[in-house]
Amino acid sequence: MNIIGRLTKDAEVRTTSQDKQVVNFSVATNESYKNKQGEYIEQTTYFDCSYWISTKVASLLTKGTLVELLGRISTRAWVGKDGEPKAGLNFHTSNIKLHGSSKNTNGQSSATTVSKDANLEEKEDDMPF
Repeated sequence: MNIIGRLTKDAEVRTTSQDKQVVNFSVATNESYKNKQGEYIEQTTYFDCSYWISTKVASLLTKGTLVELLGRISTRAWVGKDGEPKAGLNFHTSNIKLHGSSKNTNGQSSATTVSKDANLEEKEDDMPF
């Protein structure tokens, strides 16, 4: 599955009880549509994301950054402190592409991709505008 959205806060690196490190962050996606009454409705969906491959990416994942993620989605349910049932969406990402997060030498924006090999590679934006 592929999602595109903005980070809602800076990424955090956490260590599990098995001494594995994971990068956790949250992404908001927006969708708008016109309902039967002709009104435009904007819907925001929040995803709690995790990236297990490398913690190097954490410094690049800052609030407001536009990211494209490739991975799989899962759901989770729990009972809150108030006793009410809660649910959320988790996105386990294996590939992260940062859009417009850096500048190349010509002052044009470029994208940075982080994938399973954990290397950061810069790609020049192939859009003509």
